[in-house]
Amino acid sequence: MFSLDDERWDVLKGGYRVSFDPRPWLGLLESGKDRSAVWEAFWENLHHHGDVGEASYATVPHMVRIYSKLGVFDWHAFAIVACIELCRGERDNPPLPRWLEEDYSRAIHELAETGISQFLQLKDVEDVRAVLSILAIAKGARLHAKFLLEFTDDELLELESKL
Repeated sequence: MFSLDDERWDVLKGGYRVSFDPRPWLGLLESGKDRSAVWEAFWENLHHHGDVGEASYATVPHMVRIYSKLGVFDWHAFAIVACIELCRGERDNPPLPRWLEEDYSRAIHELAETGISQFLQLKDVEDVRAVLSILAIAKGARLHAKFLLEFTDDELLELESKL
């Protein structure tokens, strides 16, 4: 896995196309403290109106590793990873660096496995949609993941009524 000590972190760009070093936030996530601030920082800096960067991709394996270890469900992990992955290859977003491909792919599949193990305990439809979006991505159903992530039930019903 891409080491947290690697100097490349200092130059990787996030969603705003500026350098973003997620390592302090990953450390805070791992500590289990102030998780809401961590997720807010990740949403704010790893994704911006459809833009992601190499820092976004490089954060995914570490985020998943930490999330899986914590053992407490949080929809943010699923939704932000799905969002980053669905933005990959879109617009002017950079490609996934070759040196990251294996760890990134493994992280998505690991998160899907974690989601499967947590799925039956979920109560909220938003949580279900976030987990299902990762499951869809892991199985190659990207369009389904996009609909799960981006549209509420009411929006889908409205679309259906227009068919």
